[in-house]
Amino acid sequence: MELSIARVCCVLLSLLTGLASCLEITTTGPTSIEKASGQSVKLDCQFSLAPEDSGPLDIEWSLLSADNQKEDKIVLLYAGDRAYEDYHAPMKGRVHFNAADPKNGDASVNLMALQSSDSGTYQCKVKKAPGVRSRKMLLIVMVKPSKPRCYAEGPTLEGKDIVLRCVSSEGTSPLQYTWKKTSDSKLLPASAVLDPVAGTVNVRNASGSASGTYSCTVSNRVGTEECILHLNVTPPPNTAGIVAGSIITVLLILLIIAIILFCCCRARHRKKYEKEICNEIREDVPPPKSRVSTARSFTVGSQRSSLGSMSPSNLHEYALKPQYDKIPSSEEYERPPSHNPLPPPSVPKVAGPNLSRMGGIPVMIPAQNRDGSIV
Repeated sequence: MELSIARVCCVLLSLLTGLASCLEITTTGPTSIEKASGQSVKLDCQFSLAPEDSGPLDIEWSLLSADNQKEDKIVLLYAGDRAYEDYHAPMKGRVHFNAADPKNGDASVNLMALQSSDSGTYQCKVKKAPGVRSRKMLLIVMVKPSKPRCYAEGPTLEGKDIVLRCVSSEGTSPLQYTWKKTSDSKLLPASAVLDPVAGTVNVRNASGSASGTYSCTVSNRVGTEECILHLNVTPPPNTAGIVAGSIITVLLILLIIAIILFCCCRARHRKKYEKEICNEIREDVPPPKSRVSTARSFTVGSQRSSLGSMSPSNLHEYALKPQYDKIPSSEEYERPPSHNPLPPPSVPKVAGPNLSRMGGIPVMIPAQNRDGSIV
């Protein structure tokens, strides 16, 4: 009985000795690493082999999925004494084994030009039958804050509340904002309220002393950035003067519009009046007939020729002649011959010798035809 117990103890001891000497991961570094984007990181995975581990060596690096329903992404693989480094397309060309020959106990990898998408849990699994060991590490790739934009929100007038804002569009949370005044007393106004998370400074009932230069610094665990703001608090404008000027401007505009309308109406009435006058002339005054104008030219020409040949001695004879300078009216022109007035009584003609004895001067009168033209 005692012999059997001793044999069992020897077997258990030999088993424990074999387990202690099998494949082991010897790295004892931190399991969580924080790096900034653009930097490089080394993920350590050192291992040791035992004489009992006689199978082929396989090393597998994978990015574990946060969702258990999805498959893990293989990043790097070593199998059959060969490294395969192009398994994960987003990391192609950026991930390599740290050692030229990982089978010597160094399965560490170097990941370069880190991106925010590289964040996650990585697992190093080393297999050499019958031993299998793995190690997990959390990588957090943090983005440095981008250069913030500083500006004042609201009217920068005395007596008003002014909000100073500082905004960084990129950067891994948490972001910390810090405001300070870099001019004059280098102290924020007494009424200023700072919010380091939102990046705002609320200056209540601002006064002229709040004017100056301010700086805002945004930071996280991997970097800082800064922006500058120049604040100028001005007195409120003269409201009464602005209102009076606005009223005067409106009145001037209305006056100009009224003058333009008055001129347009007056021009329209003038054109209407001229049109009515033209219509009245065309309807009430018919054009003179051609015989009347001929008669008038005949009488005027005859009168001038008669006056040119008259002398003081025959004025009484001219007075007795019928007058042809009168233009016949339309009624007289259209009157029948039976209704024409009788010609004036004829005056006896005086012979030339008798006219000389009477003291007159004979004058030659040009002959005229029936139409009144001089022959």
